[in-house]
Amino acid sequence: MSMPEIITEWMAKWGVGADASGLLTRLAVAVVVLLVCLAALKITRGLINNLLHRLAGRTQTHWDNYLVGRNVFSHLALLVPALIVHVSIPMIFGGFDRAEGAARSAVTIYIIAVAVLVVDALLNAFLDIYKTFRVSRDIPVTGFVQVLKLLLYFSGLLSIIAILLGKTPLYLFSGLGAMTAVLMLVFKDAILGFVAGVQLISNRMLKQGDWIEMPGYGADGDVTDITLTTVKVQNWDKSITAIPTYALITTSFKNWRGMQDAAGRRIKRALHIDMRSVRFCSDDMLARFSRMRLIAAYLEEKRLAIEAHNAGLGLEAGDTLNGRRLTNIGTFRAYVTAYLRQHPMINPDMTLMVRQLAPTPQGLPLEIYAFCRDKAWVAYEGVQADIFDHLLAILPAFDLQVHQAPTGDDVASLRKVLDPSPPA
Repeated sequence: MSMPEIITEWMAKWGVGADASGLLTRLAVAVVVLLVCLAALKITRGLINNLLHRLAGRTQTHWDNYLVGRNVFSHLALLVPALIVHVSIPMIFGGFDRAEGAARSAVTIYIIAVAVLVVDALLNAFLDIYKTFRVSRDIPVTGFVQVLKLLLYFSGLLSIIAILLGKTPLYLFSGLGAMTAVLMLVFKDAILGFVAGVQLISNRMLKQGDWIEMPGYGADGDVTDITLTTVKVQNWDKSITAIPTYALITTSFKNWRGMQDAAGRRIKRALHIDMRSVRFCSDDMLARFSRMRLIAAYLEEKRLAIEAHNAGLGLEAGDTLNGRRLTNIGTFRAYVTAYLRQHPMINPDMTLMVRQLAPTPQGLPLEIYAFCRDKAWVAYEGVQADIFDHLLAILPAFDLQVHQAPTGDDVASLRKVLDPSPPA
């Protein structure tokens, strides 16, 4: 078949007679319309880029900057050529019903595609604006926006398919019932993530900026982003862990938000005392301890209470076997308690105690349980280290010793005692 015959057959198929008059005129109009569309698009985008960008930069509000930055108006400019073509269709295809119908369908598909882009840009701008508010840290909506985008693109695709098939969109939507199983399989992660996101937000279980621990996924750090299908955690080693959103519902995790919102961060650490150094306080020890400002009042109060108690039992002042007596470990506990209460970085309004734990082969654990005012990691560790530096240094003043496993030097010293003769 020759080229003229092909052209003639195509014209007949679309209702254009071979002897149609004015065909060249219609082609010329089409070319002019195309040039007008390109010029209108360029002019419109130029105005948007120059005028709107300047106006957005001069206003006091920030939401217009996000609208411009997300190209909402640039995408809207794409509708200008569609409107010009829509108005020009009768001039180009007037009298040829099939060709005119195909052109209108093409313009409708183009408008739907542009509308999807515009709404997508609007959702992105809304999300950017929402993140500027403090409430966005407590109630993240990224997952919900992603669900809306998914529905938007799905509806746009169905509408385009309906136009190509010559059916109404409701016809295609009615046929989705038979595809429910397939759709649930395809969008399984999205559906599970959406349900999990609703539960996480409604129950305030997680928000951006929370410090969480999830050993099963190797996560230990701050939540940086919560999306429809994943939660991103930046670990302390600066690596990124992506956790499926629904895993936060089905698997346990630790959220440290309670510590961050509280008035202090807990210090819980023990000193292991050598039990051989625990003894009753002698008069010389009590006289020495009385010179310590932090426990001077405590010792005087205890002295009066012990004297009254022993006198009530009819004991003589020199009876050290049957009466009550102070111990160096008890006095040290009182000193540590007083030291923590006057420490500027310890919150005295929260739980504060110094307690003994059950003796172990590593000595007698003396545990400090208190809360540091500064919850920042580096500052908190510094305060904790300063406290134990002081306690370790002052411990010998109470005639107490820290339990420590023998080292190589200890073994060498013991060998010299047992075998003083120099090596050959």
